[in-house]
Amino acid sequence: MRLSLSLSLSLSLLLLSLSLPLCFAANVTYDRRSLIIDGHRKLLISASIHYPRSVPGMWPSLIQNAKEGGVDVIETYVFWNGHELSPDNYHFDGRFDLVKFVKIVQQAGLYLILRIGPFVAAEWNFGGVPVWLHYVPNTVFRTDNANFKYYMQKFTTYIVNLMKQEKFFASQGGPIILSQIENEYGDIERVYGEGGKPYAMWAAQMAVSQNIGVPWIMCQQYDAPDPVINTCNSFYCDQFTPNSPNKPKMWTENWPGWFKTFGARDPHRPPEDIAFAVARFFQKGGSLQNYYMYHGGTNFGRTSGGPFITTSYDYEAPIDEYGLPRFPKWGHLKDLHKAIKMTEHVVLNSEPTYISFGPSLEADVYTDSSGACAAFIANVDEKDDKTVQFRNVSYHLPAWSVSILPDCKNVVFNTAMVRSQTAMVEMVPEELHPSVDLTNKDLKALKWEVFVEQAGIWGKADFVQNGLVDHLNTTKDTTDYLWYTTSIFVNENETFLKKGSQPVLLVESKGHALHAFINKKLQVSASGNGSDITFRFKQAITLKAGKNEIALLSMTVGLQNAGPFYEWVGAGLSRVVIEGFNNGPLVLSSHAWSYKLGLQGEHLGIYKPDGIKNVKWISTREPPKQQPLTWYKVILDAPSGNEPVGLDMVHMGKGMAWLNGEEIGRYWPRKSSVHDACVEKCDYRGKFRPDKCLTGCGEPTQRWYHVPRSWFKPTGNILVIFEEKGGDPTKIRLSKRKVSGICAHLGEGHPSIESWSEAENVHVKNKVAVHLKCPGNAHIATIKFASFGTPEGTCGSYSIGACHDPNSTSLVEKVCLNRNECRIELGEESFDKGLCPSATKKLAVEAVCS
Repeated sequence: MRLSLSLSLSLSLLLLSLSLPLCFAANVTYDRRSLIIDGHRKLLISASIHYPRSVPGMWPSLIQNAKEGGVDVIETYVFWNGHELSPDNYHFDGRFDLVKFVKIVQQAGLYLILRIGPFVAAEWNFGGVPVWLHYVPNTVFRTDNANFKYYMQKFTTYIVNLMKQEKFFASQGGPIILSQIENEYGDIERVYGEGGKPYAMWAAQMAVSQNIGVPWIMCQQYDAPDPVINTCNSFYCDQFTPNSPNKPKMWTENWPGWFKTFGARDPHRPPEDIAFAVARFFQKGGSLQNYYMYHGGTNFGRTSGGPFITTSYDYEAPIDEYGLPRFPKWGHLKDLHKAIKMTEHVVLNSEPTYISFGPSLEADVYTDSSGACAAFIANVDEKDDKTVQFRNVSYHLPAWSVSILPDCKNVVFNTAMVRSQTAMVEMVPEELHPSVDLTNKDLKALKWEVFVEQAGIWGKADFVQNGLVDHLNTTKDTTDYLWYTTSIFVNENETFLKKGSQPVLLVESKGHALHAFINKKLQVSASGNGSDITFRFKQAITLKAGKNEIALLSMTVGLQNAGPFYEWVGAGLSRVVIEGFNNGPLVLSSHAWSYKLGLQGEHLGIYKPDGIKNVKWISTREPPKQQPLTWYKVILDAPSGNEPVGLDMVHMGKGMAWLNGEEIGRYWPRKSSVHDACVEKCDYRGKFRPDKCLTGCGEPTQRWYHVPRSWFKPTGNILVIFEEKGGDPTKIRLSKRKVSGICAHLGEGHPSIESWSEAENVHVKNKVAVHLKCPGNAHIATIKFASFGTPEGTCGSYSIGACHDPNSTSLVEKVCLNRNECRIELGEESFDKGLCPSATKKLAVEAVCS
């Protein structure tokens, strides 16, 4: 009885310990092979999740989904300009509650990599450095400059002390096992001349002096001094070698997709290629790799940089912008992580033996004194599948793939063979529901309220000056908007007035965008793009005899976020000319211009609940369409259900949106060119580049704008839109992100993680299975397609092949209907094995969740 009680108590304590967060001080060191935590070498899978790019209500599920995906570590930048709004004015609330985020990671039992920087790049406004710092006299960013180093050290120390106060470093019992100083400086260090290397060495020394008890890293810093570890950022890092034989091989940014810019096409990176890159990295001695991004999230408000980076920072990451796992990418990488973890001990504690099987075919084999063995066999040919003989066994290798053999015998995973289910995701529109009239309890018709900005100077000009000023030096990024306004007198004898011809407005701008108003009417809009922020245009305009007002609204679309001396890149107008006058071109560049910073609605805070009454709104059932400089307000109920929500702005022009005072962000459903090269299907074989697999030609780069569920109240939600150009607000919709269907397609002989019994460390035959799972609490309601035999096609368009078991649908329904998830083994006797004797049989299934 006492023995049984003791055993039960021990098991209870063990289960409790597994569910508790990390809470014991850990000694984190490293050697040439890996990080060493409490004396044990660790092979680590990390996931970038940036806390300000989601909301606190999403953090637990994001981190849990990462953990379920086989992740050990969460990685995040620290966003200086989001925390120090002005000198010594610190902000750690809401989306910027760093302490809360770290605690959630700790409670999940995961480690954390804290990339303090504090320069981050990250397609984030001004690279994360506060704009106010640029205007501290005699300051130059990221070089041997006294002012920059003073403020950088001050903020770094502030963050370190905050983490120490919370006991977040592993040396204190917390989750932080690595911290980063600076970011990708090695690529531009030489451009800073004599100030470059001293600054990099100072940054490393300053960081080490913080005494945090865990190692520091520097990304892409080829001369990182001991004991700081230099790491790799790239699509592929298998050939990366640290700058010291005593440092481990780490990959801090593996890009599973790419960011988007307004007006550009949509980039994609196939899961097969990502898995190939990760497997190659560990095959070649890597010990820690981080997905940048694992969840990209949203650039709420004015946080995106670039310029021209979209509000969406989805990055085609394993967890999408809305927080849903992206299938098959999430599932394929989960299987990869499990396969790699099976090799951890022998890989980290032995030296590899390299074997060449011929051109593009190779293996790295790890064995230890106990007889344990693990092998990675790679076919790096970009076109042709190959077959190799390894230890007297024949192995088929698809092109551009790696097979993982945790026992040097059985393939449990091949990077090119996706066995994870695929999910079909839709944005399902829902009509805007007006709030209930509490007086008569009837549902009112949707009522819009409108406030129109004045084109040009409202109130008094902020200043008048001869010549054109730099936009950024004037606004200091307190707003996207700057009015340049002047007037001209047109003589009635001008030829263009008599002949009915039109003069031409010529504008040259350093960026980013412009709306030109002549006598209060919008005449032309123009902008740069993600490749070239500058622009120039010639546009015929209408002038009248007498006085004419020229009002040019210059706009930024996120500030520069990287590059040498990036803080000196300006914006705004550089030349303004009107051609067509009798006496030749009228050069306005040196004229007296009146300037006004921002919009009247911005200054009055009419997008905030406490500022909404600061102007007189005009109520209307039918708001004006295609009207520029217009604020729209509507009060509505939250959308039904609990699915993530996006605001569909495809029928609007360009502007900003808020819900209950929260900043949804910049919207701009700008279309890419129809003449660009897009693909229907991406070939994963061969090295990836951002322009390899593009879609969306002729379509808006971003149509939907994420509105977190936590921002909604059940009723009485205030949606405010500022439209710059024109659009139809009556066509704005809230759309719910729903998984409309799930599919799986798997064949006999396909490598299967489930075939490996970790408990017994043996391979189990006939374990290949199709696994389907609906999101959340949804259940499999319908089997739309099922075929065992030789089915053809892809998810959403399967068809029966030459061989088909007619009982396929009923057999799958028996196992799967009305269940959240189900598993169908291909080895089950239920299926007719006599079909097509010479063919490898497959099972394809498409199901509907509800």
